Amino acid sequence: MNFDLDRDKKRSRQKKIIAKIAIWVIEIAAVIGLAYFIINFALEKTTMLGNSMDVTLQADNKIIINKLAYKFGKPKRYDVIVFKQSGKEHSYYNIKRVIGLPGETVLIKDGVVYINDEVLEEPMITEPIQIPGLAEDKITLEEDEYFVLGDNRNNSEDSRFANIANVVRKDIIGKAWLRLKPFDFVNKINMYDKAAVEKSASEEQAKEKKVKESE
Repeated sequence: MNFDLDRDKKRSRQKKIIAKIAIWVIEIAAVIGLAYFIINFALEKTTMLGNSMDVTLQADNKIIINKLAYKFGKPKRYDVIVFKQSGKEHSYYNIKRVIGLPGETVLIKDGVVYINDEVLEEPMITEPIQIPGLAEDKITLEEDEYFVLGDNRNNSEDSRFANIANVVRKDIIGKAWLRLKPFDFVNKINMYDKAAVEKSASEEQAKEKKVKESE
């Protein structure tokens, strides 16, 4: 009887060990699966090439791409996107900011961007555009096309030029999400609060008026 009891205890221990090993294997498989999903479908790291996005992004900045951002939604105006044009010989990623959306008309005149014949009030710090390129004449975007510009407007190859032109939806890899060093969210860099700027300008004008009245 003691022999049978010992055998049952041994079997129980073996079952527990097998269960622990099975759980361990499942956990490892889950971690590997999650890592594979993140690397191949969710996130990707890339490097900013050149100075076309100064002062938002500088050359050699390490960027994390959110590849899921546009699986459930569409690119929005002012999003910084990462794209690779199909049919092009180069293998690198382009990083630019969305300015024109599908169905809109884009025109650059006197250094200013017009969307559907109205001046675009941009929330980024940029210089007046010296070379309008293709946008010297109105560009009408198709339903899957986006007009992109670099924030460094006078040192950027973007939708103004034929080698980039309008970016089609299927070529967009994802949204430039994080800058690793110095760490920041890309969509917050080089953006200003228009209301705060207008309030500050209004307060400054009020001070100047008060000074003049007291003289």
